[in-house]
Amino acid sequence: MRLLFDRNTWQEIFGSIRKNKIRTIITIIGVLWGIFVYIAMSGAAKGMDNGFEKSFETVAMNSLFAWAQSTSKPYDGFKTGRQLQLKLGDATVLQNRIPDLQYIAPRNVKGTFGSAPASITRGSKSGSYPVYGDFPVFTKIATKKIYDGGRFVNDDDIEQARKVCIIGERTQKELFEEDEDPIGGYIRIDGIYFQVVGVHKFVQNAPFDSDSDIYIPFTTYRRLYNSGDEVGWFSMAAYDDADVVQVEEDVKAVLKSIHRVDPTDERAFGTFNLGEMFGKIMGFSKGLTFISLIVGIATILAGIIGIGAILLISVKERTKELGVRRALGATPGEVRTLIILECLFLTLIAGVMGIILGAFTLNIVNNATQNIDFPYTNPTVPIPLVVGAFALMLVLGILIGLIPAQRAVSIRPIDALREE
Repeated sequence: MRLLFDRNTWQEIFGSIRKNKIRTIITIIGVLWGIFVYIAMSGAAKGMDNGFEKSFETVAMNSLFAWAQSTSKPYDGFKTGRQLQLKLGDATVLQNRIPDLQYIAPRNVKGTFGSAPASITRGSKSGSYPVYGDFPVFTKIATKKIYDGGRFVNDDDIEQARKVCIIGERTQKELFEEDEDPIGGYIRIDGIYFQVVGVHKFVQNAPFDSDSDIYIPFTTYRRLYNSGDEVGWFSMAAYDDADVVQVEEDVKAVLKSIHRVDPTDERAFGTFNLGEMFGKIMGFSKGLTFISLIVGIATILAGIIGIGAILLISVKERTKELGVRRALGATPGEVRTLIILECLFLTLIAGVMGIILGAFTLNIVNNATQNIDFPYTNPTVPIPLVVGAFALMLVLGILIGLIPAQRAVSIRPIDALREE
């Protein structure tokens, strides 16, 4: 400990560094690059992680969707090419037969998937917007952020088939005055008056979301467009601990059973498994983080080994000097501590510079990706991981420093004094 605060100790360390400026700088860059690569790659992976979580924050991560298509195989007396149609009753059957299915929301829409949008008017203003028929359970699968004072479709709306609607931000701007409160106001959807009970917020980069969407009760939609029990598609969410891939297979199997479709017909029903896709994205992100850890540690280790090599050369060049110190009474412990301190100091400087450079780079990347369409946001590295990597650097620095330190201790004073 006395050597740590001894001015002469640090003068010797800095003197040794000055004698080998080029080699020391190159070695420091090696260690610096290791911690920088780790921070930069880990931050990039975290940025992707954060971006996808933000993009899918309005949708259940274990959600999936199913819709009817046409058969590709004859079955049970039916010919190939039979057009299938989902029914409202299918939802009850699916819920009862698949225990891992937590929520299921039948949905209809006018204005997407090739259908013409609804004509919306208010006074002299008009426009064409998609209109969705939904149940309240839909918000369990895809969260809808409603501005204060408003609400989404509720059970009473469904039971009474109320003519109420929830409009989007763009719809509000185009049909209402800037300082006018749309809540309680009326718009006409394909000639029928609806009362506005809510305005949903638009979430940037959110999937399946638009600032012009209009939501009405499913039962009201059915009466408005005479769709009966027909359903456009099912939005579903499995329980958190469920195998969402297996749930998808179970959904298709049950639907084939209900609609008398060949169990091997893969074209009869279409599905999109958001949970599976999200799992793959998170797996890629974790893999990138793991690779950054391996590459960072390997680069750090290579740089620290370089520091050890520089110090071995330094010890060789200072053989006479170290011998004189031993002859004047320096203990082996003091000589060992001197060399380890030099190794630790170089490692410390390289580590701090690498962390600062990595943080600066992530800050630049964060500012440059603020308003892009790609799901990427806030690339950061958790402080515990940075501290852990830095601590690992210091431990490796001490361990590598023991090699040149032991070489210095092994020098006998009489041999050192003979060195030319």
